[in-house]
Amino acid sequence: MKGLYLCEKFYNEYGAGMIKEKFPQYQERIAAGLVGDGSECYGFDDEISKDHDWGPGFCMWLNIEDYKAIGSALQVEYDSLPKVFDGYERMTSQWGQGRTGVFEVGAFYSKFIGIPHVPESIERWLYLPENYLSVCTNGKIFVDPLGQFSQIRKELLDFYPEDVRLVKIAARCMSSAQSGQYNYLRSIRHKEYYAAQYAEVKFCNDIMSLVFLLNRCYAPFYKWRHRAVKDLPVLGKFIWKKIDEMVKTHDLKRKSSIIEEISAEVIDEFQREGLSNSDSDFLLDHGPVIHEKIKNENLRKRNVWVG
Repeated sequence: MKGLYLCEKFYNEYGAGMIKEKFPQYQERIAAGLVGDGSECYGFDDEISKDHDWGPGFCMWLNIEDYKAIGSALQVEYDSLPKVFDGYERMTSQWGQGRTGVFEVGAFYSKFIGIPHVPESIERWLYLPENYLSVCTNGKIFVDPLGQFSQIRKELLDFYPEDVRLVKIAARCMSSAQSGQYNYLRSIRHKEYYAAQYAEVKFCNDIMSLVFLLNRCYAPFYKWRHRAVKDLPVLGKFIWKKIDEMVKTHDLKRKSSIIEEISAEVIDEFQREGLSNSDSDFLLDHGPVIHEKIKNENLRKRNVWVG
């Protein structure tokens, strides 16, 4: 049983009827779905996931006027819905409060991106953590009669402005090259094994972030990043397989070879997409080339490492 399926079924069997019976005049004004924190919102949940913050439940989103009018009453009715559904009960942890229930649309998005709407400036976009953008655009909307929640979601899913995407791709080139192609093997030679292990993980994390950027998709929280990258059409399966091999092997030379194989494939993709015309096999050399494609003058003047 996947959590997202369970929650939609719970809404259809109990939530929709509750709204129709208790708030008939708002039936065509309340959006419902499951979006936010939790592996079930990505479809990544399994048996282990069911030990906390998993089970029947859903979100309802209201505009600010409707929330003021019925938000508290709607929450009371939501809380009175059956606690056990299809044999499952939601086990809410100390830190798992507020993942389901009633929300004002703007407040829900503000919780993740700090503002109640799509960013209106390049600077706002630049500093939004990609995992938070991923969290507030995951899951599924079951119904949205007014379309307000869905419209913000759609605009966020249209992805970063292109200049911001280029800033981030260039910065990932720099950090991936530094951690993987330069510092990993160097740390091994120094016998600094903590530094080497950190460099390996840093390289994997930043390369996956870079691949998400190439796919115009927000990278999720670190513990789901490797699992999620597999489904991306551009380099996804390749990167997933290579990173899986790298973290499993204890052969340090093989790890170094995989880093170079990944870097070479990413550079080939840059060239296929016209992002870089450099023939260097060092990712760091491609960062400034990509950075120069930024049209916004203020962004182009920024340090190529920042993004």
